[in-house]
Amino acid sequence: MQQVWLFFAGALLCNSVPHLSSGLQGHPFPTPFAKPHGVGDSSPLVNILWGFVNLALALVITSHHWDADRIVPDATVMLLGALAIGIFLSLHFGKVQRDKRAA
Repeated sequence: MQQVWLFFAGALLCNSVPHLSSGLQGHPFPTPFAKPHGVGDSSPLVNILWGFVNLALALVITSHHWDADRIVPDATVMLLGALAIGIFLSLHFGKVQRDKRAA
């Protein structure tokens, strides 16, 4: 059963990459929340949040195989920093991309 959970952790980790990458660049990208689902584009902020949820779930699943008492508090602080800068960058570069299209 451990391998099944790790398989899902790997899938979630892989799925976080395009969403985080698009969000950090300020580009829209499809998410399950777009209309139509998975086809329409979501905002960079939604992509950052969705990518971050995928990343966090992958780490939670994987953390069951670590010494959680030592790693979880440090990883939590690190992830909060990543989320903060990710939200800022998605909003900033989203505005940059909109301004480029408007010009």
